Amino acid sequence: MQSTTRAHLQIHFCVLLWGFTAILGKLITLPAAQLVWWRMLLVMLALLTVPRVWRGLRAMSARLLWAYAGIGVLVAMHWLTWYAAIKLSNASVGATCMALAPVFMALIEPWVAKRRFDPRELLVGAAVVPGVAMVVGGVPADMRLGLALGVLSAVFVALFGSLNKRFVEHGDPLAVTFVELGTGALFITLLMPLLPHQGAIYALPSVHDAWLLVVLAFGCTLLPFALALVALRQLSAFTTQMITNLEPVYAIVLAIVLLHEQHELDAWFYAGVVVILGAVFAHPLLGRLQRKPKRPEVLGTAESHAVVD
Repeated sequence: MQSTTRAHLQIHFCVLLWGFTAILGKLITLPAAQLVWWRMLLVMLALLTVPRVWRGLRAMSARLLWAYAGIGVLVAMHWLTWYAAIKLSNASVGATCMALAPVFMALIEPWVAKRRFDPRELLVGAAVVPGVAMVVGGVPADMRLGLALGVLSAVFVALFGSLNKRFVEHGDPLAVTFVELGTGALFITLLMPLLPHQGAIYALPSVHDAWLLVVLAFGCTLLPFALALVALRQLSAFTTQMITNLEPVYAIVLAIVLLHEQHELDAWFYAGVVVILGAVFAHPLLGRLQRKPKRPEVLGTAESHAVVD
């Protein structure tokens, strides 16, 4: 098998695994904050055993450490609002909100990167508006708070994704992932006592939730990270973006097959999803700029793109 063909299959498999994160978020019974805390903690502890992480940390300046720590707080806020959105609505709604992340990225990145704004990016943003209106109309009223949190989560994706792209060349991907997830776990630790809760704040998960957390942390986070680290070296930026944009599609299909969520949402919702995805896929087609492929730590923390995607 040719290396490029293998890379295509690997990145598709990674995106499929990231699509499962929405399903697992619905199946795990822990509140969103505890779910995120355990996920970050498990991945951080696993990375502690990797010698490359320690070498990467020693090579980082204090300024870079603080920069990645700040990004880690944004990652934590993204995961917290996204899993809260799934808990308050369903996996399909959460996945649809993540489809908005590239649109927000197109609007936010020029400001973060201090580059000229491309009018084509505004066109893509405007094209999404009718789809969002259709999605809102197709979501039951009791799920709309979840939808709003999901949109906020997509904004956090755009913020930390833009910042990661600005600093991405200055640190080892595994070390960056460790710093961002470690800081995120610490932030959630301090935040949880301030959030509404029942019972113990830092409760141990049930056996059912523990197994699903292990799958989420290692099967849907570290495994796709490792595969993406290899596959992205063989793919162009355009190809990478087009494939990773499929994540909401995979997640929604999985939600229909595994959770039967099509019974909770009407045709307007799915019509809106088609419009949003059409705009998202049009974005790379409009530019077709062969930039350097995204590094896995950007993809991973996004769920849309799921380790640091």
